Amino acid sequence: MELLKAVLFGIVEGVTEWLPISSTGHLILLNEFITLNVSDAFRSMFDVVIQLGAILAVIVLFFHKLNPFSPQKSEGEKKQTWQLWFKVVAATLPVLVISPLDDWMEARFYNYITVAAMLILYGVLFILVENRRTTPHVTRLEQITYREAFLVGVWQMLAIIPGTSRSGATIVGGLLLGLSRACVAEFTFYLAIPVMAGASLLKVLKFAVSGVAITGTEVAVLAVGCVVAFVVSLAAIRFLMDYVKRHNFTFFGIYRIALGLVVLAVAVVSAMV
Repeated sequence: MELLKAVLFGIVEGVTEWLPISSTGHLILLNEFITLNVSDAFRSMFDVVIQLGAILAVIVLFFHKLNPFSPQKSEGEKKQTWQLWFKVVAATLPVLVISPLDDWMEARFYNYITVAAMLILYGVLFILVENRRTTPHVTRLEQITYREAFLVGVWQMLAIIPGTSRSGATIVGGLLLGLSRACVAEFTFYLAIPVMAGASLLKVLKFAVSGVAITGTEVAVLAVGCVVAFVVSLAAIRFLMDYVKRHNFTFFGIYRIALGLVVLAVAVVSAMV
C-alpha cells in the first residue's frame, strides 16, 4: 500500500514540478487525503528529495544542450553553453540568500490555507500578465542577459512560500522582463537543476544528522517516488514545451484560481462541521 501511495506522489510531483501550478502545494494537498505511513523526519525529506527524479528528466532531455564538452559542438557553441551555465548560476544566487529561511517557512506556512492563497494570487497574476503581454524582446536563451537571469532568480525566491510554484514564479518574472514563453519555460527547467539538487542534498544531510533511522519500506517509497517522478516528468516537460508554442499561460491561471477556491471552500465546510 505504501508503494502505491509513493507511485501517486511521484505522478503528482512529475506533473506539477514543471507546470506552473506548484508541486509543493499539490503534495501538501495530497497529504491531506493520503498519508504515507512514515516518520515525520522522513516525510519532510521525501517531499524534497523526490524532486531528484524530476531533475534527472531535465538532464536526460537536454543533455546535449547542457553539455559544454560535447565533441559535436563547435567552439562557439561550447562558449554559449558555458555562458548559459553562468546565467543559471547568476539566477541561483538569490535563492542562496533566502534558503536559510526554508525550515522556518515549512514550520509555519506548510498548510493548505497558505497553498490556496498562493494558488489564487499567482493565478490572477498569470491572467493579468498574459492580458498585458507585449511582443517579447528575448526569444532565444543566448539573448538572456545576466541582469535578466539574476532578476528571474529574484522571482524564484518567492517559491519559498508553498503554493507559489518555483516554475510559476520564474515564468511570471520572465514574462514581465520580456522573455518569450518558450524561452522562460526552458530557462526555468535549467534553473531547477542547481536549486532542487541543492535543496535535496541539504534535506538528506539534515535527515542523516537528525539520527532518525530509515526503514526498508521508507527506502523503497523514496526510490519508487523518484523513479515515477522521472518518468512522468519526461512527458510533462515535453508537453509544456509543445504547449507554450501554441498557447499562453492563461489556462494555468484559471486552474490555480479554481483549485484555490475549492480548497478554501473545503476548509470552510470542514470548520463548520
